[in-house]
Amino acid sequence: MGRFSTIRVLKNSYSLHSRLMGQKVKTRIYAEHIDVWYAQRRIEVLPRLRGENGHYINYRHVIDWLVRKPGAFENYRYKEDLFPTSQFRTAYDLLRSEYGSKKGNKQYLKILELAAKESQTAVNESLRFLIHHGKEIHFEIVEVMVTSRLQPPPITDIEVDQVDLRIYDQLLEHQEAPV
Repeated sequence: MGRFSTIRVLKNSYSLHSRLMGQKVKTRIYAEHIDVWYAQRRIEVLPRLRGENGHYINYRHVIDWLVRKPGAFENYRYKEDLFPTSQFRTAYDLLRSEYGSKKGNKQYLKILELAAKESQTAVNESLRFLIHHGKEIHFEIVEVMVTSRLQPPPITDIEVDQVDLRIYDQLLEHQEAPV
């Protein structure tokens, strides 16, 4: 495995957990997936990419490395793959505009690490709530929301007025069309 937590298989790049950097792994290629073996154990099942020069980067594989070296995130080759949902991307953009690139990157990586270690869904819902309500986005705020297990309100509260169905009866009345 290379020094950037990726391997090349059939001219495509795949991420593996950063603890395997510099280690030798074996792969078994199947029609729909690739098995990755280390120390005679299957450690990962990756979706097989078609074509050449593609990449499959799982943020959970590289987050430990990026948190230790947050400066590397700015020019990370597969940076766009580290936004699991649009909420994460929006939060990243807001953090950078609020705190600048260096501190914004650190904040985002800590939030992404929280998603990897706790729950991506809970972090995503917390970010959605904060973004929708125009609240400040900060790691400590997101962490409190996630660890307290408080559920943000539903995405939208829609009220639908009752429809008077008698108005449709008028459509059934027979009338001759003028000629």
